Amino acid sequence: MPTVSQLVRKPRKKQIKKARSVALKKWFNAKDRIYKVYSSPFKRGVVLSVRTMTPRKPNSALRKVARVRLSNKQEVTAYIPGEGHEISEHSIVLVRSGRVKDLPGVRYQVVRGKYDARGVVGRKTSRSRYGTKKQGIATGGVSSSAEGGEE
Repeated sequence: MPTVSQLVRKPRKKQIKKARSVALKKWFNAKDRIYKVYSSPFKRGVVLSVRTMTPRKPNSALRKVARVRLSNKQEVTAYIPGEGHEISEHSIVLVRSGRVKDLPGVRYQVVRGKYDARGVVGRKTSRSRYGTKKQGIATGGVSSSAEGGEE
């Protein structure tokens, strides 16, 4: 425990918070060819490759991941959540932060239901996380035009 005079001579330093999703904080200015710091919740990117990874020790599965080049020219590994996907090379995806605990080095996730990443087919629960619409409801379909038709 420091004395008061020691603290007067050399005060306590504030601890600097480390950013967990660094790639979403940078922004590339193409005109001036420089990086600037500007946090964003999502970034768009192009898929370079899609592959599978095996998780850490107690778990066993084949997790689907994609290597994505973001709009700020940074490459990240993003997890593709849900069962089944149609993401291939050169697909456009939206990436959000979100660490996958049992995959080392994977700190980002693909947003399902946006751009080329289609929503999970047949999903009933937690649909908003997987970009799936409600089943059985016609969206802007025939029933609305039949009711408000000509008289």
